[in-house]
Amino acid sequence: MIKKKILIATGGTGGHIIPAYSLANHFTKNNFIVNLTSDKRGLKYLDYCKNLKVIKISSSPLVKKNIFKFFISISIIFFSIIKSMLILITDRPTIIFGMGGYSSFPICIAAAILRIKFIIYENNLYIGKANKYLLPFTEKIFVAYKELEGIPEKYNKKVLEVGNILREEIINSKNNEEKFTKFDTLKILVLGGSQAAKVFADDLPSIFKKLNDTGLKVTVYQQCLESQINQLSNFYKNTEINYKTFNFTDKIIDYYLRANLVITRSGASVLGELINVKIPFITIPLPSSADNHQYKNAEFYEKKGYGYLLEEKDIKNKMYDLINSLIQNKSRIENIFSNQRQYSDKNIFQDLNIQVDKILNEKN
Repeated sequence: MIKKKILIATGGTGGHIIPAYSLANHFTKNNFIVNLTSDKRGLKYLDYCKNLKVIKISSSPLVKKNIFKFFISISIIFFSIIKSMLILITDRPTIIFGMGGYSSFPICIAAAILRIKFIIYENNLYIGKANKYLLPFTEKIFVAYKELEGIPEKYNKKVLEVGNILREEIINSKNNEEKFTKFDTLKILVLGGSQAAKVFADDLPSIFKKLNDTGLKVTVYQQCLESQINQLSNFYKNTEINYKTFNFTDKIIDYYLRANLVITRSGASVLGELINVKIPFITIPLPSSADNHQYKNAEFYEKKGYGYLLEEKDIKNKMYDLINSLIQNKSRIENIFSNQRQYSDKNIFQDLNIQVDKILNEKN
């Protein structure tokens, strides 16, 4: 039996890389030959993927504000499309997955030129620019939620809700709900996104100190940049708060299972993980995210009752009161669990298999 080939185009931040890696592992286990493409930024998150072939392709957003940078970005995109075409001609895949972001754009455009079927995936609540440009050419756009905004009506037939593509250990994990309502120490996990967040390192420690000073024991697990480790370590040591700092980790499940509360940016991947693990969270959108998509993600999850939304400008004035109210009023935490229990992505890979088979069996 000849194995089918799948190429997964990804890159950029962990929010694009992690779903791509999960998808690659799934199809590898299901007797597909799987290759990945990534830009330079994404490669560092794929260092541990020894079982997968990863091809580097340069990428660039389309910069319009500066004429010089505009021509540079156009050149990078053009040559990346040419390289992508050569890759696809040499080792023609059966189907391609574009995981969103401008790093997946060259491969998908090359696929359209060469008439190779491709699917794009969008897990945010507002469609990204690259995926929007690709809508006329894609077979389908797989989405995490049907409430996705920004898709022109004429492409609605291409939209298929599949859920969040996550690591299997996340989907299959089991959290002990009692640890969120009965605890001696508040264990807070701080996630700044794959790039970490300077404002979290600057503003959150003093809030944790205030909680600690009121008699509540606090332990902090904080994701940060290498350059922030000394700053945070000195602060937590001086305030006698138990802590652990870390940069990117592929074992984030270990922290999820320790924590009572997560404070995080509003990337689609991490929010999808949190509602599957079943853990209370406060989400703080990145104000500069494209099309304000992180705010739209956070707003959607809050409206569903999965967690709480706090804007970055309100961290200093409102974060302490919000955390304190969750501790004092356990029913707020119980309501989050009640809502999260109604959601699961356990069938995501089974559903993907069915949909991919349908697309592969369709006649052009």
